[in-house]
Amino acid sequence: MIELRPFAKLGGADHGWLKAKHHFSFAGHYDPNNMGHGALRVWNDDEIAPNTGFPAHPHANMEIITYVREGAITHQDSLGNEGRTEAGDVQVMSAGSGIRHSEYNLEPTRTRIFQIWIEPAMRGGQPTWGSKPFPKADRSGRLVTIASGFVGDTDALPIRADARVLATTLKAGESAEYEPQTSRHLYLVPAAGAVEINGVRVNARDGAAIRDEAKLKITALEDSELVLVDAA
Repeated sequence: MIELRPFAKLGGADHGWLKAKHHFSFAGHYDPNNMGHGALRVWNDDEIAPNTGFPAHPHANMEIITYVREGAITHQDSLGNEGRTEAGDVQVMSAGSGIRHSEYNLEPTRTRIFQIWIEPAMRGGQPTWGSKPFPKADRSGRLVTIASGFVGDTDALPIRADARVLATTLKAGESAEYEPQTSRHLYLVPAAGAVEINGVRVNARDGAAIRDEAKLKITALEDSELVLVDAA
């Protein structure tokens, strides 16, 4: 089953410095029938104006993955971590027992991100943060795991969840396949372009909530970049 969530129908907010769209209930956008997809709790599509951002604020008991689509995001946290994550790259924060962090766009142009929250397998624990480049050339034509809670995904940034986050870039006409385990919750969003998933067209920034599909065949209808979450 593939349920299309068109970008134009997503809830959201325009704060001037921040234009946000929410694939699930978040902040002032509340829909009791759309609180997440399995352990996937938040997928925000954020556009952040230059020299603005989120001042220090707390999190706990959540795995927070930031995929930068355009520009760069600069992170600081209460553990002393600092880092700048550029377009195409990813950062992961395991909030654990509690952490405060800020995220700013210190660039001269806008920054666009997907921020993805996944519920952890266990509550508490020491908070951590990490960032890693994933060059687009390395994931051209194939799905690459960029964050994962599975032991075998050694090249990915670790998260404390029964989940993995994958990404790929596909040229028009190229395909990638993925075979999920039974009863997983999958959610796919093209950052750019348009794809067809098992015959269902998904345009840029649309969401596709997927269950009970033995195999996904993702074919690019135009040059595309996409992110896929596979969660319990």
